[in-house]
Amino acid sequence: MPLAPRRRIGADVVIPFLLLALVFGGLFWQKYQEALQMPEKPPGKQGAAVFQKVTLFFADEHGRLSREARELERCHDQTTCLRAILEELFSGPLTDLSPVLPEWTVINNIELAEGRAVVDLGKDFAEALPSGSSAEMLAVYAIVNTIAVNMPEIQKVQITLDGDYRSRLRHLDLSDPLTPDFSLETPVSGEQLQPNHK
Repeated sequence: MPLAPRRRIGADVVIPFLLLALVFGGLFWQKYQEALQMPEKPPGKQGAAVFQKVTLFFADEHGRLSREARELERCHDQTTCLRAILEELFSGPLTDLSPVLPEWTVINNIELAEGRAVVDLGKDFAEALPSGSSAEMLAVYAIVNTIAVNMPEIQKVQITLDGDYRSRLRHLDLSDPLTPDFSLETPVSGEQLQPNHK
């Protein structure tokens, strides 16, 4: 029985096949080169140091300051970090604690120098606070204590309103820098409360 003649593969089949092979080969080569250029993460460092734990102060059921732990994205610039912490403080608690600061308060500016922080707030901060010296004390020291606990290198905090260094609330004078006051805080297990040490 005679063999059937073999079909010849025409150019109309070979050329498209070669073009497809070249395109896919080029794509794979490009991905391979990109993979070579990407820096490798050191072992054990994947996802490490993405967040930092911070401590914020809010009011408890007894009308005293109480701590709430929070996780924020880690940052490396002190001023940026402090702004992020204060914005989180002004946004209010996530637990059953009560806010002590007006949520819409504007942080105009933050300056850090020689162990002192100057936090300039909008005048709306003073106008929006509830009346009474206790409310003012809790609000001001929620800010001061939060800064001191999370940044132990800062010993004094000055709060200004729209750049005025002689600002005062209805009952509390803000013209001098303030140091943290942990006596306003509800004691935890009878221990003396101190700033965090990193």
